[in-house]
Order: sequence, then C-alpha cells, then structure tokens
Amino acid sequence: MKRALDQSTDQYKAFADPTRLRILNLLGEKELCVCHIVEVLGEPQPKISRHLAMLRRAGLVTVRVEGPWRHYGLPAERTGLAETLLASISTCLGETSELQADRERLAHTNTDDGCN
Repeated sequence: MKRALDQSTDQYKAFADPTRLRILNLLGEKELCVCHIVEVLGEPQPKISRHLAMLRRAGLVTVRVEGPWRHYGLPAERTGLAETLLASISTCLGETSELQADRERLAHTNTDDGCN
C-alpha cells in the first residue's frame, strides 16, 4: 500500500501536465474509452495511454475492462486531496478556452457506439 504522502506527491505531479488536466476534464463529464479521449484531444493513442497510466498510479483515474476495451473514469472513493484537485478543474480551470473546447468536442462525439 502506498504511503499517503507518496500518493499526495503523485497526485500533485499528475496535475503538472496540460494533457493530463485535459483528460481529467473530459472524465469529469463521463466515463470514456481511450479511443474517444484520443479523438477529442487529437493526440496519439500511446501518449494518451501513458498519461492515463500515470493518472491511475496517482489514484485519480479508475479503469473498467469490458471485453477488449478499457473504460476510464474518476474514482467513486477519493482522498480529500484528490477530491479538491479534481474539483479545481471545473471551478478554477473549467472556463479556460482549451478545456471548454475539449468539452464541446466531447459533446459532439458519439461515445455510445463503443470503441473503434
């Protein structure tokens, strides 16, 4: 089990990257498959997968496996720090043009048809 201070440090590090903030912004809307995150952000799949792995290690993202697909979401149970950090995306950063544009692209992406 990871020490609380180590996990807190990992969570702060996870927030120190714009791509990870953009991913968390999208996951604040709904659970998503990697292919949908790739589509919305316009980034290569290996890059998104690396960022998702770091977010998972930090305890900020969970994964649900369904057949060959992995669906990522925000954990139901979170530490106080994780809750505060995740809430800050919508309250402090949510109105930034890049995060708004990502949410708009997500709204126009068909995420109900499974992964490609």
